Amino acid sequence: MNRPMEGVRIVELAQFTFVPASGGVLADWGADVIKIEHIESGDSQRGLVSIMGLDVGQDSKTFFPIMEGPNRGKRSIGLDIATPGGREVLEDLIRSADVFVTNFRGPTIRSLKIGVDDIRAINPDAIYVRGTAAGPRGAEGDNGGYDSTGFWARGGSADLITPEGADHLTGMPTGAYGDNIGGMTIAGGIAAALYSRKATGKPSVVDVSLLSVGLWTTQFSVNVALLQKSPVAKSTPPKHGSPRNPLSGGAYQTSDGRWVLLGMLQPGAYWPEFCERMGRPELITDERFESGEKIMENALAGIDYVIEMVGGLTLQEFTERMNGAKGQWAIVQNTYEAGMDPQARANGYIAEVTDADGIPRELVLNPVQFDETPAVISRSPQFAEHTDEILRELGRSDEELIALKIAGAVT
Repeated sequence: MNRPMEGVRIVELAQFTFVPASGGVLADWGADVIKIEHIESGDSQRGLVSIMGLDVGQDSKTFFPIMEGPNRGKRSIGLDIATPGGREVLEDLIRSADVFVTNFRGPTIRSLKIGVDDIRAINPDAIYVRGTAAGPRGAEGDNGGYDSTGFWARGGSADLITPEGADHLTGMPTGAYGDNIGGMTIAGGIAAALYSRKATGKPSVVDVSLLSVGLWTTQFSVNVALLQKSPVAKSTPPKHGSPRNPLSGGAYQTSDGRWVLLGMLQPGAYWPEFCERMGRPELITDERFESGEKIMENALAGIDYVIEMVGGLTLQEFTERMNGAKGQWAIVQNTYEAGMDPQARANGYIAEVTDADGIPRELVLNPVQFDETPAVISRSPQFAEHTDEILRELGRSDEELIALKIAGAVT
C-alpha cells in the first residue's frame, strides 16, 4: 500500500476539528502525527457530549465519532508547555518535526512563544501551519471562531441556502461541516509545502482560515456577485424539475414517499431513454418533446409527466427500471444509507477500525486514495495515551519521565 506521507512527522498543537482534521487525513496517508493535549483536560472537544442534538458516544465510553474522525491514527501526549520541563519536551518534538500545526489564537501563540519565529528558532526547516477563523492579518486576525461563524455564516453559505423571507436561518447540515472541508484543505496545503521544501530547500508558512474555505465553497455565487456588484438574487428551488428541463433540478417523489434527484443536464439526449424505461414510449414521439429545444420550451408539461411516471413507482421499482441508464440520477439517501452505499463500499470509502475496547467500528475515510488502495487506519488515541512512548523516543530515561510527571510537565 502506498503511504506517501510515511516518514513525515507532524506536531499538532490544536483542538476541536478544523485543524486536527488535517492531521487525521495525513495520518491516513502515513504520517506520524503527534497530538499535544493539555495536561489535565486534553483536547476540549473530548468534553463535548452533544453536537447539533446528536449524542457523540452512544454505547461506548472510549469511541466517540467527534474525536475519532479528525484524530484517528495519531499519538497523544499530555503536556504543559508553560512549565520548563514541558517546554523542553515541546522543543525536542519540534526539532524532530517536519511540520508544526496550530489553531491557537494570536494572543495565545504569542504568550506561549509558538509563533513562526519561535518555531523556526528551534527548527529552521519546520513548515509552520496556522488554521484561523478569518486569517492572521487585518483587524480581526486575533479573533477566534468556529465553522458555524467563519465558514457557514460569514462565507455566504447560510444566506444562500436560507429562503427569502424565512423566519429563521438555515443551519449547517451536520456537525463540523466546514471544519472537515477545511481540514482536507489544510492537508493539501501541507502536502504542497512538503513538496516545495524538497524542491527549493525552503520551508513555507501555510495559512488556511474558515473564512477562506467558506468563500472557496461559495465562489461561483461570490464571483457573480462581485461581477454584478450586488448580491446574487435568491431563487426558490423548484419542487420538481427546472423551468427549462424536466430531467434536472428539483427531486421527484416515488409512490412510497422516497425522493430521487434527476441530474440529466441535456434533456434531448436523455428524454427518449427515460420515457422508455418509465414505460411511456409515446412521449418520445410527442411533438412537444421531439427535440431538446422542444423539451425546454415545454418543460412544465414535461415535469407533470415525470411527476406522474416517478410517482407511480416505488423506489425499488424506479431503481430497477433505471439500473444501467445513461442518464444521471441518485436516490436521496439518509446518513445511514450513505454510509452503507454499495458503491462507497466497493470503493473502500468506509474503513473498519478497532476501538480501545477491541470492538470493531467503522469510520468514513478521507476522499483521496493512492494506487487504487483504501487507507488502513487505526483508532484515535485516548488522552495522553502515548506520553511515555513519545518521551522514550526523545531519549528520556524512566527517571526523567517520572521527574517530568512529578513536576506537572507531562501527564
